Amino acid sequence: MSKAGPYEGVTSSETSIERAMEAGGGILRLAPAWVPRSFCTPGRRLRLHPDDYFPLGKERGGIDERWFSSAIRAENGPLTDPFEGLSLVVGPEGEVIPFDEFLAHTKGDAIGELWDEYNTWPMYSKFFDNQFPLPFHVHQKDEHASLVGKRGKPEAYYFPPQLNNHGGEFPFTFFGLHPETTKGDVLEKLRGFLLGGDNRITDLSKAYRITPGTGWDVPPGVLHAPASLCTYEPQSASDVFAMTESWSNNREVPTELLWKDIPQEKIGDLDFVLEILDWELNVDPNFWSNRYSPPIETHASAQAGRPDSIEKWITYRSSAFSAKELTVRPGGSVTISEGDAYGFIAVDGHGEVNGQPVAAISSIRYGQLSHDEYFVTASAAKAGVQIRNTSASADLVILKHFGPGNSELEADAGDVAAYRV
Repeated sequence: MSKAGPYEGVTSSETSIERAMEAGGGILRLAPAWVPRSFCTPGRRLRLHPDDYFPLGKERGGIDERWFSSAIRAENGPLTDPFEGLSLVVGPEGEVIPFDEFLAHTKGDAIGELWDEYNTWPMYSKFFDNQFPLPFHVHQKDEHASLVGKRGKPEAYYFPPQLNNHGGEFPFTFFGLHPETTKGDVLEKLRGFLLGGDNRITDLSKAYRITPGTGWDVPPGVLHAPASLCTYEPQSASDVFAMTESWSNNREVPTELLWKDIPQEKIGDLDFVLEILDWELNVDPNFWSNRYSPPIETHASAQAGRPDSIEKWITYRSSAFSAKELTVRPGGSVTISEGDAYGFIAVDGHGEVNGQPVAAISSIRYGQLSHDEYFVTASAAKAGVQIRNTSASADLVILKHFGPGNSELEADAGDVAAYRV
């Protein structure tokens, strides 16, 4: 058996895969997937032990991301661990199984019809936790990402109150461009990127104050500079981007990050960078109305009227993924059937999920296993999952992330229609 990051005992044996599927009744326990970023400063809200935010040396940077239900690997340069960013299924003997290889064996048994269309789990979510805002950047659409053999990257943001005891250095996000901005204005700022210093491209944008407990939809092609809050981010399974701001947080943004996912023959072509942008979305005068995403109680939750639980849509504008927040009150229990597979992360409280322990972490060492993250396979989701809160005083709160084509979201279309475009 090999090693994946801090975890020993990596295996892809069919026996381990089948035993893990059977032991959890189709509910898979996942090991924490920590991801460093050399250009970020950890906000220290991921609940890692204070000594463990820089476990990989100064060349790798600090841990400021944790990925959930991920069947892809992070792209962090030549020093990247071969399993970095990839979720690992924890087997009954403590072995860990790469999630992509687990899916390649279980296929539709794990993720239903999505396997036939994508041959993988096509989304993941993460906590992004930076002390400072990120530089203004853009994620490519499918048509441009495919030129470098990748998928486009729509994403969405939700800001869990449980993980935001402070707002970092700049709790505002720049989104899009002022409606009167011209393509010539943007091209001038991109030329400034190549000159060094601050190209001041956010002069062309608007910053929105971020409120914990709310969210935003960010389609591919939209320029943005995320706020310094800890963010829950459902997104398509891709890691493509192009940085467009040359100076951020008192340091220069490397030029290679502008060209990171640009075809080799287009490197140096600023007109091509401009082409990546979805111009109409960026200059939308109703950007707030069309992209802001306040929580909405699901139809099933509202109809049930349960006093001990409530479930809300927190990500619902994109066709590529969706997410819900489930809160179970102290001593409460609820059984929920879903039409689709999903992953989840507990952010508060403790209890049981179909008899398996679930507990939000308060502090964990790099390399320790936890009981806060699971993946619910399609068959288990349809059979119904019982969530019990065994605390006498604290809510149990979990965030659930789904792939494209969520059947319940489609059924709830009338309830969220005012918030979908």
